[in-house]
Amino acid sequence: MTLVALARNPIPSGAVAGLVQGYDGTPLRYARWTATTDTCRGTVVVVPGRTEFIEKYFETVADLRRRGFAVAIMDLRGQGGSKRLLDNPLKGHVRHFRDYDYDLALFMKEVVMPAMPRPYLALGHSLGGHILVRVAGVSECPFERIIVTGPMLQIAPAQLKLPETVVRAFVEIAAGIGFATPFVPLAGRGPTAQIPFDTNEVTSDRERYARAAAVVVAAPELALGSPTIGWMRAALRSCAMLAEPDYPSRIRVPILMAAAGRDTIVSTPAIEDFIPRMKLGTLALIGPSKHEILQENDEIRGRFWASFDAYTAAIKAAA
Repeated sequence: MTLVALARNPIPSGAVAGLVQGYDGTPLRYARWTATTDTCRGTVVVVPGRTEFIEKYFETVADLRRRGFAVAIMDLRGQGGSKRLLDNPLKGHVRHFRDYDYDLALFMKEVVMPAMPRPYLALGHSLGGHILVRVAGVSECPFERIIVTGPMLQIAPAQLKLPETVVRAFVEIAAGIGFATPFVPLAGRGPTAQIPFDTNEVTSDRERYARAAAVVVAAPELALGSPTIGWMRAALRSCAMLAEPDYPSRIRVPILMAAAGRDTIVSTPAIEDFIPRMKLGTLALIGPSKHEILQENDEIRGRFWASFDAYTAAIKAAA
């Protein structure tokens, strides 16, 4: 399975790319790399956000490898280079969020554990962060530490456009009577990568925003649009599960949550409320950042990597 290379976004050297069958046979695209240091500190498994793809994380892959980590990343089902679940490839769809859990478990079993060094850490953004918080709540979580940026613990009210109770009732009724696959009403239909920079809500860095958009121009098959009614129902159900009063205390894996002060995609207050209720939670609030901290300007990214380095300092390279 090929990766898309651009002059402004080259593939990190030594990439091994392929397909792995998801828990139900859905083909999922992945890539992995060894560390670029003489010794390896372990493996970081990257879990992307909604609409994202492996190529968007090439810079992050290089950053992690320089820190002594091997890296593995998989496109989530229904997006990137993984199989789309509906005839319209722009529809972001999933039936249940547990499908993401099962796919990640299989990816670990089939790709990561047989070939990549321990200990295993995870780095997830937005939807990917949500998935990792779900995984952290189960007894068989394979990760020693988890780091998430802008985790989707609650969708920001501005994204829902209507009160959450209204949206929840609508998607439950609509999906329940057979309308799970249309786009969510009031949402755009085209690829999110076509949103002009001046009106984007994810980053203040023009060059990084343009770089991701250029990948989609070169490989339109990677583009994704708005979510479906079924995806939104699954998302709101899963957010409600994470919001249960006892859920944070059930997590036994240390988690660093980096929250963006200017986030309009997910709720930063929900992240700030979640952390104190965890036994092993740490918050890094990055005030100037929009939603995509890893796609932000150098100063903001530097703040994140300083938090990451401090959080992972105890993980030393094997002798």
